[in-house]
Amino acid sequence: MHWANLTEPLRLLDWEGWGMAPEGFAAAALYAYALLQPDTAAARVRTAFPVLGSPAGLAAEATVCAQLLQTVARGDNLVLEGPLRNWAGELRRR
Repeated sequence: MHWANLTEPLRLLDWEGWGMAPEGFAAAALYAYALLQPDTAAARVRTAFPVLGSPAGLAAEATVCAQLLQTVARGDNLVLEGPLRNWAGELRRR
């Protein structure tokens, strides 16, 4: 899930992977794409999805971070590379 999956009024779209990922996976994906807006990522996404930072959420965060770093290695999501590497470092310290 990312910002393009949200509508106004609030609706969630594009759930093809539902039920096949760790708890908090969608929230972690939204957080990852919000890393380009640090105030939004920290203040809004983490507050809205308290699963992030929990043991289950930590697994989801690590999974999303690793998946997106793989896309960076393939030449996609390059704008996220720095924030993702910082996030990966934070995750390793937890």
